[in-house]
Amino acid sequence: MSQHADIVASLCRHIDISTQPPSLEELARLAGWSSYHTHRVFRQITGLTPRAYAEARRGERVRQRLAQGDSVTDTVYEVGYGSSSRFYAAATRLLGMTPSRYRAGGAGEQILFAVGQCSLGAILVAASQQGVCAISLGDDPDTLVRELQDRFPQANLQGGDDAFENLVAAVVGFVEAPEVGLDLPLDIRGTVFQQRVWQALRDIPPGETVSYTELAHRLGAPSAVRAVAGACAANRLAVAIPCHRVVRTDGGLAGYYWGVARKRELLRRERDKSNAGNCDDDGSVRHAGNR
Repeated sequence: MSQHADIVASLCRHIDISTQPPSLEELARLAGWSSYHTHRVFRQITGLTPRAYAEARRGERVRQRLAQGDSVTDTVYEVGYGSSSRFYAAATRLLGMTPSRYRAGGAGEQILFAVGQCSLGAILVAASQQGVCAISLGDDPDTLVRELQDRFPQANLQGGDDAFENLVAAVVGFVEAPEVGLDLPLDIRGTVFQQRVWQALRDIPPGETVSYTELAHRLGAPSAVRAVAGACAANRLAVAIPCHRVVRTDGGLAGYYWGVARKRELLRRERDKSNAGNCDDDGSVRHAGNR
């Protein structure tokens, strides 16, 4: 696996310096593997497909150049799109808004939000045109709104309508019963590494936990435990990206942005539900071998 990680790291470096996203066949030739094996191992180690990794890196370069004040036209060609039509076709997905709006600091971006109550306290749900961009838990609804304003200072924040309330209800339902799943589009904004960590978090089944060290090993980056912890701390989509399922090596509960008590309760609910699903009618635990 260490040898595989080294090869994938070299493929990532090749993607990083390429003006155009390399094809899977090109990456396979560099790795000396089949296309199928390259795709499988790359995703296993990075948490992303080669194409998704290339697009995420391209998105980082686009955001960096626009944030520096580069013109949209210059950015189009510097990141290797070749034509403005191809760039604009992908820009909203990459940036969460139009390029000109992003260059202006997100001014004019419309974000709908609503604050409700759940068994864990106040809950705020916000969504852009791309999907849910924030799920926050807390004690004070006003504090949650101020945090949203601080995170999107240039955006146009508007209270959600009746249809948006249905989305909030779906999120609250997921908090109360995580086994039902949350099938909603998400507007996930982060670096390539953060997205790798967040995808790995979404792969942890309800009722299970992993340590930060184990998660770093799963990502093929065993020395990046602190970076993994930092990515978990940067998550602003509570429960949808389940960073509460990551614990210390000794099983203890590390810090949680929305409070350790809420983390403990979320884990308790998931474990109780998982155990209930493995019980016979008399309430005894039914293990995998008991049929």
